Amino acid sequence: MTIMSPITLLTGGARSGKSTLAVQWAIERYSHRAFIATATACDDEMSERIKRHREERGALFHTIEEPIALAEALHGAPQGVEVIVVDCLTVWLGNLLLRGEVNDDNHPEIDAFLEALRQPPCDLILVTNEVGMGLVPMTELGRRYRDLAGRTNQRVANLAHSVIFMVSGLPMYVKGVPR
Repeated sequence: MTIMSPITLLTGGARSGKSTLAVQWAIERYSHRAFIATATACDDEMSERIKRHREERGALFHTIEEPIALAEALHGAPQGVEVIVVDCLTVWLGNLLLRGEVNDDNHPEIDAFLEALRQPPCDLILVTNEVGMGLVPMTELGRRYRDLAGRTNQRVANLAHSVIFMVSGLPMYVKGVPR
């Protein structure tokens, strides 16, 4: 029985407990789970981090590694999956930006993802970072990224049934409450 809201958005700062809570909820509340990982192994430290996260999830999730085509990954999840954890939207946005997939007027991957959220294939737990609460980035690319993440997070939050802001491992319910 599904007890989450159809789309739950977990946001907050780095190491605030978003991913931990997303995985915990999926394990506690669903039998058939998928995990979409958006990170790419760009250096040795990230390779080790990705390996550690794969081992932590083990066989509890069907893992899909997709750094770009998030909408396609959602719709390509195996039959019978009850929940998909997407971790994380801000890494995905960084991938899009660095690969030249988005600019100020062109967001086809983001638009496709937002459209997929209108009729999700199952319950979703989306993880994203709140990047706009710190210093103004010193570079043009950093400001573009911050703005893109902020605008995209707003659009996703608008479509989400519940939004939780994580602070020091504690959930603050901003919109709705997961069932």
